[in-house]
Amino acid sequence: MKFTEALDFKKLVTYIPNKIEPVHNWYYFKEGFSKQLVDTFIQRFGLNSKSLVLEPFCGSGTTPLACKQHGIRSVGFEVSPFFAFVSKVKTRDYDLEKLKRDIDIAISWKFERPESIPNEKHIRKVFSKYTLQDAIFYKNKIMEIENNYSRDFLLLGLIDSAMKSSWTKKDGAVVKIQKKGKPPLKKFFKYKIKKMFKDLKRSNIKPVETQIILGDSRNLSLDNETVDAVITSPPYLNKIEYSKIYNIETSLFFDFPKSKVRSYIGSKVDEFGSEIGFSDFPLTAKAYFSDMNDAIKEMYRVCKDGSKLAVVIGGGCYPDRAIECDRITAELAEKVGFKVEEILVARNSWCTRARTIKVGQVRESIILLEK
Repeated sequence: MKFTEALDFKKLVTYIPNKIEPVHNWYYFKEGFSKQLVDTFIQRFGLNSKSLVLEPFCGSGTTPLACKQHGIRSVGFEVSPFFAFVSKVKTRDYDLEKLKRDIDIAISWKFERPESIPNEKHIRKVFSKYTLQDAIFYKNKIMEIENNYSRDFLLLGLIDSAMKSSWTKKDGAVVKIQKKGKPPLKKFFKYKIKKMFKDLKRSNIKPVETQIILGDSRNLSLDNETVDAVITSPPYLNKIEYSKIYNIETSLFFDFPKSKVRSYIGSKVDEFGSEIGFSDFPLTAKAYFSDMNDAIKEMYRVCKDGSKLAVVIGGGCYPDRAIECDRITAELAEKVGFKVEEILVARNSWCTRARTIKVGQVRESIILLEK
């Protein structure tokens, strides 16, 4: 198994470059990767307008959107209703005239104090009373818009604006509260939707088939051997619970069923762990790799012979050890039938306990596979 140092990818495996990318930056998804990474593998894999790209862990839609910008068909699966929503809004084909009319209407709305605002403690503690009133006022007005594309477009703009007007700061798996002065939500919102519209006008996004499906990567609703390439990044082992980090957005603006967003829950993990040689792993790691195995089998099923895959994955860190997720995932892929071409190591860091005691190195890598 060939490991290659690839420090050029160090920033590309993060979401940071997307901050300045039109449309990609409509909603900041810290756990995602960059458009440039997708661009790199579109070129490296020789993909074109006849290709179909799969993203089984769609997140905020970086892969489908980048593919759309290249005129390449794609299909993304996302288990989180919220991020499936974000991805759909970013990858739709808009009628700009209709959208502009609805934006003009939204900009002209005159504030009226809503009859009620949420009582949930986790919401009230992160917004000032006035920001929360603004958020609910705009949400109610947006829900009155008939065109669902315009409605969702404005709602995403409002969600992003509301979070920028809040006292929250996402820091890893924790949402911190910093009660500092913030500009009024109204200013953020009007600026945001104008900027989003300008992005659409100058991005030249091609009207190519793009599907975003609310679904599980372990059970893809695709026919056998229909996919030409996969560019994806599964959730990292033992890193984050997305339903917790994005709970404010989902509970304030949506009525989704309460469930864990993370798909890796696992079943019969002890037996699975014994089969592939890590029976001594923590239960969460066994569950993770059990479900990763199911997801890899599904990718193999839907990929054509000769298809190429780029899988961004990070190592796991536990108090007593570091877990080589890239190596283990590559071994699982080999057992399923994939050929492991190379593992590009984009970043190395230390796994520590008690902040200073090193227990091993964790890698952030890109596994390159071929069927």
